[in-house]
Amino acid sequence: MRTQENRTISVPATLVRGGTSKCWLFDVADIHGRGASLGAVLVAAFGSRDRSQIDGVGGATPTTSKAAIVAHSYEPGVDIDYTFGQVGVGVERVEWGSNCGNCATAVGLYAVHSGLVRPRGDHTRVRMRNTNSGSRIDAVVATPGSAFVPTGDAVVPGVALPGVAVGLEFIEPVGSGALLPTARAVECLGHGEAPVTLVDAGAPAALLDAPSVGLSGVESVTEFAQRLPGLLPLRREAAIRMGLSTPDQPIDHAVPKLGVVGPARDYTTTAGTRVDADEYDVSVRMASMHAPHPVIGLTSMVAVAAAATVPGSTVHRYTAATGRIRIGTAAGVVSAALDLDQAGRLAGITLNRSARVIARADIFVPAARGEPAVAR
Repeated sequence: MRTQENRTISVPATLVRGGTSKCWLFDVADIHGRGASLGAVLVAAFGSRDRSQIDGVGGATPTTSKAAIVAHSYEPGVDIDYTFGQVGVGVERVEWGSNCGNCATAVGLYAVHSGLVRPRGDHTRVRMRNTNSGSRIDAVVATPGSAFVPTGDAVVPGVALPGVAVGLEFIEPVGSGALLPTARAVECLGHGEAPVTLVDAGAPAALLDAPSVGLSGVESVTEFAQRLPGLLPLRREAAIRMGLSTPDQPIDHAVPKLGVVGPARDYTTTAGTRVDADEYDVSVRMASMHAPHPVIGLTSMVAVAAAATVPGSTVHRYTAATGRIRIGTAAGVVSAALDLDQAGRLAGITLNRSARVIARADIFVPAARGEPAVAR
């Protein structure tokens, strides 16, 4: 990283598509600094002051305005530590309170691409720890012939072209507290008219019963966007009940994840493909910050799969997941494999994803007046 005379900072970074998100990845040695300063660097780099992010590398949507700081791990049994940041769009703020499975997919591929983890056999396991949540995730990256490959034939709903196959294994995905933070399978938000399951697996999530809030669960992205503003206040109430926030603290728009779940119904995907009700188990529409997620975030998939193992939950009422759950999203059907122990408790969840390295670049970041924005 070099400080220029015109008060810009050059920060090396790599852009990787992981699943249905794009994530700028930074080596900790290039961007290491104090917490507040790091946030200021990312906000300036992404151009977050403007909702178009026209003066930065952000993509102007929550799914394309993401960053992760990557480092070798000193934890036994772990290769890579990464810290995820959801960079604001039109808001000069980075939210650090959550994890992102799509960015974890990107980090797994980046670790092999950058040489942080040496390819071993046709599939290379990258053992990762997310520092935001402390959760352990393994990325199993396709490396045919013990070599990094720039692309592959793995496809996922919501992405037009294939990429490198990456299996993402969430190990013991239940959060640091309990699967159900309130110890209840169902709570009621609002004026008692919105049944919700509050779950902490993959990421904290609030999963509303779609029919109870006047939705079907198979809305198009446009239809869900029209109804979402009326649902967002429920996320604040859910955050307080889950102990993620207090009434006097600033609102965190990243957690809990917010979505609606409903029964399987026939519907048409964003790409115009017909999906029959018997092709999947439960319909889900999730929010990403203030907007509908075009598919579903991976940590949200983990939360939905985990909730399906809880009798009486808003998900369980439509499907009782055992070995696998199929989720109907606006972009198509995605699935998750569940690993249950002998007592029926959730021990792990595996998702099949794809990723692709898009670019390596030096990002020229305007430095704040006064002191340098980042120090090695």
